[in-house]
Amino acid sequence: MLGIIFVAFTLRPAITSVGPLISEIRADTGISNGVAGLLTTLPLIAFGLLSPFVPKIARKFGIEFSVFIGLCILGAGIIIRSTDMIPLLFSGTIFIGFGIAICNVLLPGIVKQSYPNKVGLLTGIYTLSMGICAGLAPGLSIPLSESLGFGWRMSLGIWILIIIIAICFWIPQIKGHSSSPVQSKMKQAGASIWGSSIAWQVTLFMGLQSLVYFSVTSWLPEILQNQGFDIAIAGWMVTILQFSGLPANLFIPVLADRLPNQKGIALGIGLVNFIGLLGLLISQNKMLTMICIILIGMALGAAISHGLTLIGLRAANAEQVANLSGMAQSVGYILAAVGPFIMGYLFDLFHTWTLPLMMLLVVTFLYTITGILAGRDQYVLQEKNNNKKEVSSNIV
Repeated sequence: MLGIIFVAFTLRPAITSVGPLISEIRADTGISNGVAGLLTTLPLIAFGLLSPFVPKIARKFGIEFSVFIGLCILGAGIIIRSTDMIPLLFSGTIFIGFGIAICNVLLPGIVKQSYPNKVGLLTGIYTLSMGICAGLAPGLSIPLSESLGFGWRMSLGIWILIIIIAICFWIPQIKGHSSSPVQSKMKQAGASIWGSSIAWQVTLFMGLQSLVYFSVTSWLPEILQNQGFDIAIAGWMVTILQFSGLPANLFIPVLADRLPNQKGIALGIGLVNFIGLLGLLISQNKMLTMICIILIGMALGAAISHGLTLIGLRAANAEQVANLSGMAQSVGYILAAVGPFIMGYLFDLFHTWTLPLMMLLVVTFLYTITGILAGRDQYVLQEKNNNKKEVSSNIV
């Protein structure tokens, strides 16, 4: 459990720490808002490209050693991104995405494998861990860069320390597991998942809520500065947004695990996020804006933990979890990758955040619908078996 928690600590700071520093990065490198958006979009593209192949990596090297590989790639990406050359800034960002993708895909399978009767609780614990560091990173970015004089490169590079700690906690898992049960049947279990409607609904929920999450965490500091907030305060607003979701990170998976279906959870998440985004769009009052940020944070914290819980609940075993996780995080994160880039592009085009925020309102509506559909009490391959039974019955 400690190994899972410390791996979870590493999965967001390398991305969420970028948002408050985008203005400084742009000023230092001369890149545009649209290109700067690639700093959060490229990891998502990397997630999407590598995720379908992660189960194959796990079959070859073992699930525990594969997570170790992911941590090493993530650490290498952080170091490369912190160098002086612009090409390395973006190539290091891609490595960060590859490293996170491996750990992202495999953790739900490890949870299902190690704690099959406590999927909700363990998912809540590791998403809570993920949320804690995701929240600290944007708040610390500006103080590290300006107050301590580290500059934006060292401010981004300092997160290598948490990678080193996570590797130390994960090494005993490698020594204790020479192979993994996930390896044996994964290929067979994943053959028909791509034809499952409920698998696609889980995937779209993951992708669309991730699009909103990464768009908001990437550009919220810029949006708030446009509304008159100080840059350091704007960075801490992202931390408030992240921390607002921490209770939901733990509570929602436990609740989802106990309910007969999860349709109501998706509806509630969507309504809260819609209200928060609408308030952020129309509010002229800083206190009201802060309340809206808290609502968005609660909804997004609930959404990511609920998405990861659905992966565990909609799959019958660890093999299916690994394949559903690969599908949901490949298609889902490629879909999510367009969010930060389009928001930056729309702002460059129209010089206002109104249209980008309206786009997020539409996406919130769509992920609410897919979340309701994904909340049905059914396994991803069960629907096909039911259809076969119906056909056989009709023939008889």
